[in-house]
Amino acid sequence: MSGHGNLEDIEETGGFSFGGLFRRYRTPLLAAASLVVFCLVGYAIMQLTNEVRYDDVVGALAATRPSAILLALFFTALSFLALIFYDLNAIEYIGKKLPFPHVALTAFSAYAVGNTAGFGALSGGAIRYRAYTRLGLSPEDIGRIIAFVTLSFGLGLAGVAAIALIVIADEIAPLIGVSPFLLRLIAGSIVAILGAVMIIGRDGRVLDIGPVAIRLPDSRTWSRQFLVTAFDIAASASVLYVLLPQTAIGWPVFLAVYAIAVGLGVLSHVPAGLGVFETVIIASLGSAVNIDAVLGSLVLYRLVYHVLPLLIAVLAVSAAELRRFVDHPAASSMRRIGGRLMPQLLSALALLLGVMLVFSSVTPTPDQNLEFLSNYLPLPMVEGAHFLSSLLGLALVVAARGLGQRLDGAWWVAVFSALAALTLSLLKAIALVEAAFLAFLIFGLFVSRRLFTRQASLLNQALTASWLMAIAVIVVGAVVILLFVYRDVEYSNQLWWQFEFTAEAPRGLRAVLGITIISSALAVFSLLRPASFRPEPATDEGLVRAVEIVMKQDTADANLVRMGDKSIMFSENGDAFIMYGRQGRSWIALFDPVGDHRAVQELVWRFVEAARAAGCRAVFYQISPALLSHCADAGLRAFKLGELAVADLRTFEMKGGKWANLRQTASRAQRDGLEFAVVEPQDVPSVIDDLAAVSTAWLEHHNAKEKGFSLGAFDSDYVSSQPVGILKKDGRIVAFANILVTESRQEGTIDLMRFSPDAPKGSMDFLFVQIMEYLRGQGFTHFNLGMAPLSGMSKREAAPVWDRIGSTVFEHGERFYNFKGLRAFKSKFHPHWQPRYLAVSGGGNPMIALMDATFLIGGGLKGVVRK
Repeated sequence: MSGHGNLEDIEETGGFSFGGLFRRYRTPLLAAASLVVFCLVGYAIMQLTNEVRYDDVVGALAATRPSAILLALFFTALSFLALIFYDLNAIEYIGKKLPFPHVALTAFSAYAVGNTAGFGALSGGAIRYRAYTRLGLSPEDIGRIIAFVTLSFGLGLAGVAAIALIVIADEIAPLIGVSPFLLRLIAGSIVAILGAVMIIGRDGRVLDIGPVAIRLPDSRTWSRQFLVTAFDIAASASVLYVLLPQTAIGWPVFLAVYAIAVGLGVLSHVPAGLGVFETVIIASLGSAVNIDAVLGSLVLYRLVYHVLPLLIAVLAVSAAELRRFVDHPAASSMRRIGGRLMPQLLSALALLLGVMLVFSSVTPTPDQNLEFLSNYLPLPMVEGAHFLSSLLGLALVVAARGLGQRLDGAWWVAVFSALAALTLSLLKAIALVEAAFLAFLIFGLFVSRRLFTRQASLLNQALTASWLMAIAVIVVGAVVILLFVYRDVEYSNQLWWQFEFTAEAPRGLRAVLGITIISSALAVFSLLRPASFRPEPATDEGLVRAVEIVMKQDTADANLVRMGDKSIMFSENGDAFIMYGRQGRSWIALFDPVGDHRAVQELVWRFVEAARAAGCRAVFYQISPALLSHCADAGLRAFKLGELAVADLRTFEMKGGKWANLRQTASRAQRDGLEFAVVEPQDVPSVIDDLAAVSTAWLEHHNAKEKGFSLGAFDSDYVSSQPVGILKKDGRIVAFANILVTESRQEGTIDLMRFSPDAPKGSMDFLFVQIMEYLRGQGFTHFNLGMAPLSGMSKREAAPVWDRIGSTVFEHGERFYNFKGLRAFKSKFHPHWQPRYLAVSGGGNPMIALMDATFLIGGGLKGVVRK
């Protein structure tokens, strides 16, 4: 491990920078803040509903008209139809075209999960990454789609709320105790800002905000998307409006209240805006509508607009999965998309049903059901079923995270928990609806069993701060519901020991205590558990195994494992590995996993989880497009690094006009007396001293030091392990390059290429040509010329900021690195250019990850500064 830290570590460990401290603990701090907000919201709800009783809410639910429910279903369908057009507009905006059925299924599923689990940009974004990568979109394209739909919803919501406030400020002001003039002033300012942005970007021009350049949509795109957003918000507001009882509040007034409630729910970062949305609605409408009726309508709204679409999405994907038993080619592509979506959908459904089980444990059972149970079941069985079902709900919440990660252990936990909870739901309360939901989850799990193939222990998956916050929100929510339902029951210590069929409050109290204790244990286990895996240098035995794997596959660059300067993580079967190093708080994997492709997915997940368990970020450096879908599954974001040049040796001939310059260079080198030869590995030790002299002279001439990690260094054992191409002049070695090959003879490449200062001009080109001809003669099909950093970055105005910065550095950064010259040199050999990416976990900053990789290659901060 290098002793040199990076700037981030200095800031994080020095204890003097609040900014660095916040960046390091940003996720847990935001999670804690969201929990505090939820606790305050719970207290506010208790105060606002002080005069409301649970029976009144149940009565209001029962009194809801069937026609109102049918209208709510109709408006829900309209809202989700509009949501699909968010994605369609975004795809058109980035200049792509995808089949409508695939986009519709992906968008519907993304919003169904986002509405239920909250954090729409993340949870819905993960759905889009999984599906759209399968459809051929690049990570940059998907990132722009996510940004488009997120910003368009936020700006559209602000616009709709502001316009509504301007029109009906006189009606809204008394509801929230603010003057109409102030409301119109605020709303007018928002409309003016949005109008200014629309005018500035009317021709799709670029807006520079500091170092960031953003291409604004043109007027047509703005207008069309605003209409879609306005239609979506109007339809979703109508879902709740038709569920409310007859009221004097008109629909325009309610639309403004609804838009504000949704906006505050999103800003609170509480999952699905739970509690925050309800508090705003109750506070705004409480004076005009009976609060018990409002609460009943809010419960139905959550069921119709949040739960039902998720069930439909699971059913749709399950139907696609079932079609695989029928050989129907038309459904094959939809089935592939469904396979990418199903784990996330089942994860959201398991989370939802886990919450349902926890909340049902603190609500009373209908009297007629209890009376029926008392005639057939003993009291201890009912008490035990009630208590255990709440703990099974917590188990489903924990398993939900593993389902999203395709863990087979999570699948088994979810199946057994759901089966047990289904049985207990009948024993504790004859809860048929609850049992039906659990049966639906079991059906979805069995239909998609083939998707959960990751053989990993659920207990080894440390819960993140976001998941711990979500569990804490569930527990606090259960407490709030318990206090609301039994607010007329006077607390006493005797309640804990009261066991009767009619003693509902003690039963709920014990259930809350149970889930609180288990939740606290989970939190302590996740927060205090030691790192399960620490990086260690590769052992001699490990290197031998790794080299054996390398020689059986096609990627010649994988021979860099021979340097021994990287840690190695093997697959469970030992037939594949990841080589990686640690710098600062980054675990950096080099290239794609090496070996059997069937072990790739598991290795990616193991690496990401091991880095997370050690408190670090996972980084994949110089990976191919083939690995992007696995990285997206593991929650990593990809950023383009450059392009790899690969020449086809099968068509490599020094004939024709395009090879004229190289032919002339080769002829000149031969006239200068240069002779090429290949030294086989067993003969390299005889010339190793001469090679070392050339290497030392080259380093001194360039005032450079040896690099590492993604580049080899001059080490006798390393250089002697593979063939070496040499150039001689007058019998003396003046240049050499070690040739990296594998037994498959698919690809060859070079690593170290060094020249004496007195080597004739053109020696580099001549050495490349001779090595390529040598490899072609040996039956190799491709020659890897290495990567051109920042090459191929998009210059379009709509390109991501990362690409725009990269393309600018590529064009104007010659004083720091020969970017354009390196690409021009490789272009002489007319290669195919293949993109290479950097993937970073947990929403990490790619610049920090790239800086850590640079330090790792250069040997720390001093190495980079020195060169």
